[in-house]
Amino acid sequence: MTDTGSLNLQWSQAMIAGFVAAGITDAVISPGSRSTPLALAMLRQPRLRCHVAIDERSAAFFGLGIAKAQRRPALLLATSGTAPANWLPAIIEASHSGVPLIAISADRPPELQACGANQTVNQSAMFAPHMRASHALGAPHPGFDPGYLHRLAAQIHEQASWPYPGPVHINQPFREPLLPVAPAVGDDIPARLQAAHARPQPDAQQIAELAKHLSGRPGVMVCGEMPANPGQNAALAELASRLACPILAEPLSGLRFGPHDRSHVCVGYNRWLDAGAAHAFLKPEWILRFGAFPATRNLQNYVSGNAAMHIVVDPWPRWIDPSRQITHLLRADPTAFCQDLLRKKLEPAADGWLAAFSAQEKRAMQDREPDHIAAVLDALPAETALFIGNSLAIRQLDSLSGHADKTLHLYANRGASGIDGNISTAAGIASAKGRTVALIGDLTCQHDIGGLALTRGLDIVIVTVNNGGGGIFDYLPQHSLPEFIKGWRTPQEVDFEHAALAFGLSYQCAQSTSGLHSALGHALSSGGAHLIELKQL
Repeated sequence: MTDTGSLNLQWSQAMIAGFVAAGITDAVISPGSRSTPLALAMLRQPRLRCHVAIDERSAAFFGLGIAKAQRRPALLLATSGTAPANWLPAIIEASHSGVPLIAISADRPPELQACGANQTVNQSAMFAPHMRASHALGAPHPGFDPGYLHRLAAQIHEQASWPYPGPVHINQPFREPLLPVAPAVGDDIPARLQAAHARPQPDAQQIAELAKHLSGRPGVMVCGEMPANPGQNAALAELASRLACPILAEPLSGLRFGPHDRSHVCVGYNRWLDAGAAHAFLKPEWILRFGAFPATRNLQNYVSGNAAMHIVVDPWPRWIDPSRQITHLLRADPTAFCQDLLRKKLEPAADGWLAAFSAQEKRAMQDREPDHIAAVLDALPAETALFIGNSLAIRQLDSLSGHADKTLHLYANRGASGIDGNISTAAGIASAKGRTVALIGDLTCQHDIGGLALTRGLDIVIVTVNNGGGGIFDYLPQHSLPEFIKGWRTPQEVDFEHAALAFGLSYQCAQSTSGLHSALGHALSSGGAHLIELKQL
């Protein structure tokens, strides 16, 4: 007869073995008592890399960063009560940005629910609106079939990964005692369940019709945030070349940096699209969009205010049309769409169309002054991961990044665009990919100051731009309010040097863009965890 503690561990080991068989390599554990069986199963599984994070909110964003970089689910584990509730911001971000996560909350058994038992809340539907799927499991029972848990893990892995990546919740109750009397056995990894997912293919009839509408007419391609895939940049660039149209490419599109053809890529649009009459003649007859809706207001307005034909190509079952302008929606892989369209007869737009955009781009780039965005990008070695904070940081990057043949991997939390958890997310990316630089604002850094604890042992540099609070609000209508400084700009008095030293990071202060370039170069060459404060007060 198996004791309850050993039963709990055997059940947990079977579940974790199923996740490992499905391809999961990383778990983020927040310590707790009720989650002990699963924590033991994770920590004793040699094929699972375990990260321990005390703060569940930081832990969830750390897992988000790992999953974002690896493009496969990471496991989260927390104990019962309010602990898993701290995952909510990261769960929302994962849901909106299409990042696979598997969140496992331990729980009290049914007999302790709704009776005033300590540390017990209704956890089963805690994240329901944001989940791809939820599984409320029963407590482990004698004689269970490990194959059930193996295949459940495979099912959950698929639900988190396809067709629209996102979070899945498992609520797992355990009865006491939680510790086994003797070590559990039978921890073998099962054979991987073979699952094949075809890429969404464009409809042949729609491709033929679109070829006729796009060919020879002035139009633009707009590329927002989208996952990188082999051959995608080359296919998009070739289509733009055949149609003689510009690609208005946001930083997170992946089109600004790399060895692909960038001759049609426009990156300075935020510097001239707000010029009114200066772009009044750049009226496209069609707009072809890939990825997320644009992040910056000028490009949003341009997309919303133009084109009788508005085509969105998106493989995920989501609706990206805040301007309510879509006329054609294709559920298709972007690379496959471009390749199919390129097989059709396509005529370029008139000679002056692309030239007009190129002229605007040339003027915008000539007007650039030295700035901290250029200093950061210039200092980064090829293949570096760059995480960009929200609010002002992502908008400055969009306007000022330029483009280059150096390959960089850009990340941001643009699903819900929060400033929470940015350091933790960057740390997760560094854990998965290695050398990572995060460029964030001072309020963003303060908001996730506890995330610095997760940088220990990582090759990561956090660049904090200290401009005295919420600089993004200087560009918003709230700036005119008499309560602006107190209620929106909110300058803080955080000593970032002390914060860095408290969490074991080296610290440097830069007073200029040249100083930032030098400090970043030194930090990258020396390796390890660093915090650089750029003062713009």
